[in-house]
Amino acid sequence: MTEETLAGPAPTVRNRPAPEPTGPDFDPVLSELMREGPVTRIRLPRGEGWAWLVTRYEDVRTVADDPRFGREAVMDHQVTPPAPHFIPSRGTVGFLDPPDHTRLRRSVAAAFTAKGVARVRDKARATLDELVDELLRAGPPADLITAVLSPFPVAVICELMGVPVADRHDMHTWTQQILSSTHGKEVSEQAKDEMYGYFADLVGVRLHSAAEDVASLLGGAVGRGEVTLEEAVGLAVLLQLGGEAVTESSGQLLRLLMTRPDLVERLRAEPEIRPRAIEELLRYIPHRCAVGLCRIALEDVELSGVRIRAGDPVHVSYPAANRDPDVFPDPETIDLDRSPDAHLAFGFGPHHCPGGMPARLESELLVDVLLDRVPGMRLAAAPDEVPFRRGASIRGPETLPVTW
Repeated sequence: MTEETLAGPAPTVRNRPAPEPTGPDFDPVLSELMREGPVTRIRLPRGEGWAWLVTRYEDVRTVADDPRFGREAVMDHQVTPPAPHFIPSRGTVGFLDPPDHTRLRRSVAAAFTAKGVARVRDKARATLDELVDELLRAGPPADLITAVLSPFPVAVICELMGVPVADRHDMHTWTQQILSSTHGKEVSEQAKDEMYGYFADLVGVRLHSAAEDVASLLGGAVGRGEVTLEEAVGLAVLLQLGGEAVTESSGQLLRLLMTRPDLVERLRAEPEIRPRAIEELLRYIPHRCAVGLCRIALEDVELSGVRIRAGDPVHVSYPAANRDPDVFPDPETIDLDRSPDAHLAFGFGPHHCPGGMPARLESELLVDVLLDRVPGMRLAAAPDEVPFRRGASIRGPETLPVTW
């Protein structure tokens, strides 16, 4: 955007550098922007121009759910990409507005309901028990990421997606190459092409399947003419990529618990509060490394006394909204009794993350199994020596050394 899009005085444009987290602390630049006001202007590290950043809980919900802010319009505007190799694709679910967005999401909705996720619960628990069995057989020390937190989400999302066991290693490799900028543009693009080709074949052979996995649901929708094969493949890739983000979020969650014996003691003494505790940890933990996809204001809108003009790009910060003191009193404190806890860790509105239910399932199983089966687990390194991933869009430890 240029200054000519504004009438009257506007907030100063602030540089928001690309964060390279070296630990679990909340982004200090974001904290500073939150103190400046609920609606600020930022210049991201890639590209030119500026965008609005919205951080107040109610304003974030408004932008995420209000049809006056659209995603399709991003394709017709010059916006700063959220990642170095990111190229928006017209017609993919992330750049659709209702009703097309609703139509496409509806095709897989059944797989991500409580009933749909419960379908894989027993197999997920069995997989996790097998991984912990192997962890205990091998003995300490161990890297919890390699031993449990990486293979477990891969198995769960592949089960939901309908990806056969024999193909899961390739799927994991492609995901890592796509999500991290450290491999370079050519490697990321090749991995994306291979994943797209894989799901095109998988969905294509399930046009008449009655199974309940995502690939079969998409195949059925394509067969009935409700979505195109291209739309189905784009959605499948997005869901697969998002499913592995649990590795990072659970890595942060377990690292935090191992630095807070008071929390662990209470979770062991009161197992019935674990689901509520996980909600509070999801609120508290800063998962994203940067702002995500923007929206475009489709008409002039006022937010918290700030005039946003039609055509302006607008980013929301869910981590900032989760620290809004007007909604979450004493937001810097982990309060396992916080209720209600209507956090926005999985977004809000039409584009909310469909993986919220499976992510909760995986987090609950991990806390149950590791706290109950490995009661002496603790960090095998100082907390500040646990390395965090570089060049990733989702924030989490690269390794998690533990002993017991």
